[in-house]
Amino acid sequence: MYLRAYLLLTITALTWGGNAVAGKLAVGHISPMLLTSFRWGIALTIVLTFALPQVRRDMRVIRAHLPLLASYGIFGFAFFNVLMYTALTHTTAINVAIEQAGMPMLIFLANFFLFRIKVSFGQFAGFMLTLAGVVITASSGSLERLIGLELNRGDAMMLVAVMLYGSYTVALRYKPAIHWQSLITVMAAAAFLTSLPFAAWEATQDTFIWPDTRGFMLAVYTAVFPSLISQVLFVRGNEIIGSNRAGIFINLVPIFGTLLSVLILGEVLHVYHVIALTLVLGGIWLAEHYKK
Repeated sequence: MYLRAYLLLTITALTWGGNAVAGKLAVGHISPMLLTSFRWGIALTIVLTFALPQVRRDMRVIRAHLPLLASYGIFGFAFFNVLMYTALTHTTAINVAIEQAGMPMLIFLANFFLFRIKVSFGQFAGFMLTLAGVVITASSGSLERLIGLELNRGDAMMLVAVMLYGSYTVALRYKPAIHWQSLITVMAAAAFLTSLPFAAWEATQDTFIWPDTRGFMLAVYTAVFPSLISQVLFVRGNEIIGSNRAGIFINLVPIFGTLLSVLILGEVLHVYHVIALTLVLGGIWLAEHYKK
């Protein structure tokens, strides 16, 4: 059972790493708010082609828990994506990678203060190892480059996005017993409706960019993989091993993002990438070995 969760969460991290690359590739080809609307609009259209019968069967549960289910889509999906895609137009992928690395610690703290879920020494040590791996990746193995990083409003947006997604992850423990098709349909619908006012506002600004072919293809990618497949897998992984243990897999995202940048963008793979990946995987193993 645990091996299944590890596989699901690793695939999730891989698709989210691809999302970060897609977000950077989208700059100049589709504006951030419009990308978010296209992403969730396409995702909702896809899921409705097969999920409607299940949604009808779960309608009683959906109505009883609609505010909670909608909030998952509003904060975990729509607001997170709006902030992340906008942040990428103001800050570097290096900064975003470092800021995302704080999400597991946020999940640890929230679970402790809200539910008194303690973290073992092994889990904490594992988290620190994964954090070290992410920092090495983000700084290109250079302490001087890490110290010289400058923070701006894009970094502030990304930090808010991290807090939102960390909160969403912790709140999944309140998810009612509902089929994944109904869950993703309600959340995607909430995300899409929430994104529309942002896209409408952006249309009045000079920064508005209607998608070209590349922008539209990136929107389709983000709709199918990061929006649908990875979200379903992440929810299932949380169900199996809990948010503390699932959250640490998020630190694979910048590692996969770096590797995908090498494959897709032609960037060079360095020794520090291999060291960082070893630290992240070792940290996840250590945290799982001493799991609570």
